[in-house]
Amino acid sequence: MWEKSSMLMKLSCFLVLFLVVHLQEVLLVTAQNSKASPWQTLSGDVPTIIARGGFSGLFPDSSPLAYEFALVASSPGTTLWCDVQLSKDGIGFCLPDIKLDNCTTISSLFPDDKKDYLVNGVSTSGWFSVDYDSTTLSQNVSLIQGIYSRTYRFDGTMFPLAVEDVPSLGKTLPAFWLNIQHDIFYSQHNLSMKDYVLSVSKRVAFDYLSSPEVGFLSGIALSFKKTKTKLVFRFLGEDLLEPSTNQTYGSLAKNLTFIKTFAAGILVPKHYIWPVTSDLYLQPHTSIVTDAHKEGLEVYAGDFANDAPISYNYSYSPLAEQLSFIDNGVFSVDGVVTDFPITPSEAIGCFSHINRSTTDHGKPIIISHCGASGDYPECTDLAYQKAVDDGADIIDCPVQVTSDGVLVCMSSINLMDDTTVMKSSFRSRISLIPDIQGAPGIFTFNLTWEEIKTNLKPLMMNPESNYNLVRNPRYTNAGNFVTLSDFLTFAKGKVCQEY
Repeated sequence: MWEKSSMLMKLSCFLVLFLVVHLQEVLLVTAQNSKASPWQTLSGDVPTIIARGGFSGLFPDSSPLAYEFALVASSPGTTLWCDVQLSKDGIGFCLPDIKLDNCTTISSLFPDDKKDYLVNGVSTSGWFSVDYDSTTLSQNVSLIQGIYSRTYRFDGTMFPLAVEDVPSLGKTLPAFWLNIQHDIFYSQHNLSMKDYVLSVSKRVAFDYLSSPEVGFLSGIALSFKKTKTKLVFRFLGEDLLEPSTNQTYGSLAKNLTFIKTFAAGILVPKHYIWPVTSDLYLQPHTSIVTDAHKEGLEVYAGDFANDAPISYNYSYSPLAEQLSFIDNGVFSVDGVVTDFPITPSEAIGCFSHINRSTTDHGKPIIISHCGASGDYPECTDLAYQKAVDDGADIIDCPVQVTSDGVLVCMSSINLMDDTTVMKSSFRSRISLIPDIQGAPGIFTFNLTWEEIKTNLKPLMMNPESNYNLVRNPRYTNAGNFVTLSDFLTFAKGKVCQEY
């Protein structure tokens, strides 16, 4: 078995990378507390960071190291999330899936124990906690990474934690979130999740209690009415049926007044707030956050993971995605549930509420690279406008010259690099000029400005295309070429500087 102390020693170098982030975050929060809150959350407080199963993007979900690393590698006050599963003898364990073969070594330990059970009316095959006592789960079964694209290096090194064990992992008592996903399933196996939660609440303080089952939350709400525990209704996919009301989650989302009768907040998949098309482009945000806030409901957004596909609008930046939920100028969610809590920690502590109207914002100067070249073809009018809209302090123009002496903004003297010249009639003008480069090219001084702007289109750079990572495919050839004169005219009067 992996020794916890030895493992933490090996991680110490990695942890140093986050110390500056913590310092900046603490200083920012201190400054914010001294004036009116800039946050558009329901309470005006800083959004809550909820580490789903701890730092589950790296370690097995709900493992001791996942929880411990979440506490040291993200902002102070980060909340630890626990998906509760019940053993045969009624003990609650933090395990991310009702099917234990998706997150533990149980299938190899007990290969003949596979069962078929109804889970919310759907026949489901696997290994389930209701078939094992707490001793077996805590001493024989070890945890594995349930998402196979993530590292397996920590698989089989740690046992599952009982719910009571999690708060003791921190030097100070961490904020704690219990998620009860399958109350009806456990009831079918003569186990009461309600009785368990009420019992454990006498021994363990938890700040949040969520469930996607109306019956469970409404049935337990009175017991927590005079406590500090917030009840949160968790929405699943819009077309799925909520088992206790037989209504779809989509229809329940339109009746937030009803949700308010038994819950203090809602947890929604992130696409409820910012819908994304099948080809990964953002749609306009919905009104669910503002609608919920009007009802007095807090809104938590879930399904954040740095290694999952995100919209092209974020340019492969999970940080940009987080900012769109917490600092977009229109609303802020009250918290985010993530497998990588360091990302919202950075978004909240270092990148939120930056004053874009001046370079004197206390942050590093931002210089564009050929405009916003991750979003649009380099040095085009669209790229420069996006760079200004994004808050760049300085925009740049790499200057090339055409055959008729016009100065143009282009990242390369070779038109083959950033235009469609090879698909044009000018491809015959290819030549080899060793003083410029070792390979043949078609250079800006081979064509007039009129020939370039009339016959060629910009070409998006895709430096990671070998890994199937392409930039903004809808706009591969979007935008117009820009002369130096056009660039200077555009930059004049903007808050940014030209370079």
